[in-house]
Amino acid sequence: MTVPDSFSDEVGFRRSARTIAPAELPERARALLAHGYRVTLIAGHDDGDALRAVYLFTAAGPDRRVELHVPLDPARPAVPSLAGLSFPAGRFERELRDLFGIVPAGHPLPRRLVRHFHWPRGWYPMLAGAGDPPAFGPVDGPYPFRTVEGDGVYEIPVGPVHAGMIEPGHFRFSVVGETILNLKARLWFVHKGIEKLFQGRRPGDALELAERVSGDTAVGHTLAFCQAVEDACGIPVPEDAHRMRAILLELERLYNHVTDLGALCNDVGYGILNNQFQRVREQLLRLNDHVTGHRLLRGAIRPGATRLAHVPDPAALAALGTDVAEIAGLALANTVVADRFTGTAVLTRAQATDLGTLGYVARASGVLADARHDHALLPDVIDRTVHTRTDGDVLSRFVVRAEEIAHSIALITSLTEGSSPGSVGAPVPGPPGVVRSGVGIVEGWRGTIVHRVEVASDGTLSRVKIADPSFFNWPALPVALADTIVPDFPLTNKSFNLSYAGNDL
Repeated sequence: MTVPDSFSDEVGFRRSARTIAPAELPERARALLAHGYRVTLIAGHDDGDALRAVYLFTAAGPDRRVELHVPLDPARPAVPSLAGLSFPAGRFERELRDLFGIVPAGHPLPRRLVRHFHWPRGWYPMLAGAGDPPAFGPVDGPYPFRTVEGDGVYEIPVGPVHAGMIEPGHFRFSVVGETILNLKARLWFVHKGIEKLFQGRRPGDALELAERVSGDTAVGHTLAFCQAVEDACGIPVPEDAHRMRAILLELERLYNHVTDLGALCNDVGYGILNNQFQRVREQLLRLNDHVTGHRLLRGAIRPGATRLAHVPDPAALAALGTDVAEIAGLALANTVVADRFTGTAVLTRAQATDLGTLGYVARASGVLADARHDHALLPDVIDRTVHTRTDGDVLSRFVVRAEEIAHSIALITSLTEGSSPGSVGAPVPGPPGVVRSGVGIVEGWRGTIVHRVEVASDGTLSRVKIADPSFFNWPALPVALADTIVPDFPLTNKSFNLSYAGNDL
């Protein structure tokens, strides 16, 4: 199978599609993966008289997007599992089974992923006829944690309720002495059904929902959603609007990276530096409010248009960049900080690649994954950040993010040249008249965010599928923690800083 000639059905921006039988899926997927594609998302669809699974594969250099649509018998919906070809595919398949009842035949680990064991059997909430949630039944468990046995081995359960304001997650450590032999993370305690909440809304009425998929990633998720709607509805976006959007993405990256650099210092007892980083964060949040009217940058992006109340002041950003560089330098010059960061919780490049990790977690392990370049809408404008340390440890994740702060400030300064405040956009057409699909791909501050939408003929959303980078990166955390010590967990967890909300959709 030669991939370029096999997908001539163009359905959207740089995107082609092909409808295939379930038996064809493994061969098609294997060929795409061999040509440098990755499994970006897998979405279930209830089309009324039939079920359908949609597999989105993307590749870079050049930007390519391929969809495989697999119609299924609603009486016995099943697809051949791709878990042996792609680790992320195996997780999407388990989600597909939990929410749609679509069985991944031959999956090596077919246990539940999203639906906890008190969820009733046979109820699949994303099906059109699922109805209201039935009463929870007897626990269909216990959850099958791996048991590690031997002299001196014991377990430490952490969560699901944690101190502070983070969302719930349960972590079970198998430990000998202080060395972690195995860690199992259990999530989806607050599954919100957010993808179903999109259904039946018009895109403009769904913006507030997109902004709140993960509260610290308002720009990333809103922009991915708007790009998908624009792709589906054929809405043109002026280059000036693209530049404004790029500015907003980098402002979101700045305040989140600065926040986490401070938290990492705090986790090793250097609280005074955390105070200084949080001082800079507050200045960035005030800058966000000046630029958009909202400290978290909400309300600035809508389908086809972008609005800036004010253009960021390059001089103010440069001063903040100098501040951050000085504070980060103080952290790295401290021998206690360097000792705690260096060699802690290493995620190798091979592990990061096999697990399909994204964002700064991947880049800190030497994997060049960045949608700003791989799926660029402003080609030749955004250069790659050259990272000086990519050993996959906590130190690398700290340094990568410090370097990205400097790069983001330089990028915003470049993008603001000749820019002026106001709203830039194009007229939004009426309902498409036919069912249309669209895909949006954005490099959020945690990593690549993908939204895929289907818009009904009347202009309402019939399906929205979201892939947050945390869905890809959560499995990497236990891998990095193998053979570390229990006190390394808070530090390592913060160096990844994965979203519960973005994962628990």
